[in-house]
Amino acid sequence: MIDPATAQRLLEENFAPWVRALRPEVTRIDAEATILEIPVTDEIARVGGIVCGQALATLADTTMVLACAGQAGDFSPVATTTLETRFLSAARGTSVRCTAQVIRAGRRLVFAEARLTDLPGDKPVAAASATFMRP
Repeated sequence: MIDPATAQRLLEENFAPWVRALRPEVTRIDAEATILEIPVTDEIARVGGIVCGQALATLADTTMVLACAGQAGDFSPVATTTLETRFLSAARGTSVRCTAQVIRAGRRLVFAEARLTDLPGDKPVAAASATFMRP
């Protein structure tokens, strides 16, 4: 089983610098769900203080990758083979929370879904789904 501190370390050691630049914080990881939060900063906001879609999609993908690890109980690299992100509303709060879960894990393919909410209001801002391939 992976705890949040271990998942945070794995994130720091294994993800690209531009992903880590979002400053994701693992607040939960287990077989049921994984939660990451990022602060809303000037670097990811566009005109009007709205969080850019690229940052939201990256947060969703990263959270779902870690959800694969949480579901499996250990970390091993997976490759994103599909990623669909649906933008529902503008994210303008102080942070964005992403909650992801594995909906089916096979031997080679893992299917996951994510919900992103704007904090502190907990307003839905995006939803995503992805398929990952295990090496």
